[in-house]
Amino acid sequence: MRQTDKKKILFVITKSNWGGAQKYVYDLARSLPKEQFEVIVALGGTGEANAPAGLLAERLKEAGIRTVFLSSFTRNVYLSREFKAFFELLHVIKQERPDVLHLNSSKAGGLGALAGRIAGVRNILFTAHGFAHQEMRPLFERVLIWIASWLTILCSHHVIVLSNYELRRAPVIFSRRKMTVIHNGVDLPLQLGPGERIRGAFPPGVRITGTVGELTGNKNQISLIEQAKDNPNLCVAIVGEGEERARLEAKIKEYGLGGRVKLFGFMPANEVLRGFDEFALPSLKEGLPYVLLEARAAGLPIVANRVGGVGEILDAKDMRDFSLERMVEKTSALYR
Repeated sequence: MRQTDKKKILFVITKSNWGGAQKYVYDLARSLPKEQFEVIVALGGTGEANAPAGLLAERLKEAGIRTVFLSSFTRNVYLSREFKAFFELLHVIKQERPDVLHLNSSKAGGLGALAGRIAGVRNILFTAHGFAHQEMRPLFERVLIWIASWLTILCSHHVIVLSNYELRRAPVIFSRRKMTVIHNGVDLPLQLGPGERIRGAFPPGVRITGTVGELTGNKNQISLIEQAKDNPNLCVAIVGEGEERARLEAKIKEYGLGGRVKLFGFMPANEVLRGFDEFALPSLKEGLPYVLLEARAAGLPIVANRVGGVGEILDAKDMRDFSLERMVEKTSALYR
């Protein structure tokens, strides 16, 4: 133990744009007791090669948390770049000498678990924010991803899954004892903004169905646009940014829905939820979505696909099971 008697926690995450995994890292990093833990976050850019650091890095800086930028970390897999990313991360781990290495996202998990073992880290945690082998991909890709996830689990000392659903589908052979279910948690009671920007974008008195999330194929916002095409009374607010923006904009224009379906870009969920009359989560794949926790805490009617841990949120009788305080308590117990 260091002279300060604090444990050093090194979080690692592939991308630093804002999403569920990034919020998870941010919430844990800022909420761990400062008298017990020293926290550093190693993070990549916003996904593309040579991309700058994103909103996560900005928020961590505002919270006084030190970050290390991993310039080689990108979203897509390129073999030559993965070698560079591995050795860059290995260098950071050896330099920081953490007591605990807490890995988040598939790429950070795979590279980090191996690098952590080589560097001799005694406590390696991997949080699985949804297993990618469950996505709609060619069979060969899903088999490779399953094997990679299994190897990550084998190289980790503890694995956190966000829901019982994910626990049942985890790629585990001889390693289930490493798995712990710890639900995502939000600050309760939720502090909500007025939602005026959403309300002001639509005619007075209309009923607004809203969704919040990164604009990706897995989040399936396109389905809400298709519903609005067939339902002339449906007004849709889509909050978020991502790779699908151009496709969504094209569909809105093609169907002539500009007056009833609007893209608002990135905004924090708690600032927009009061602008919705109903919350929709059409995702094809989820872990345990923060935004659904926030929508429930806000008391909104919810329409959602029961994927991942969605059903566990919808069926919960006590939202205290999904509090940030409980999440921090259960996670920090694995650091000891």
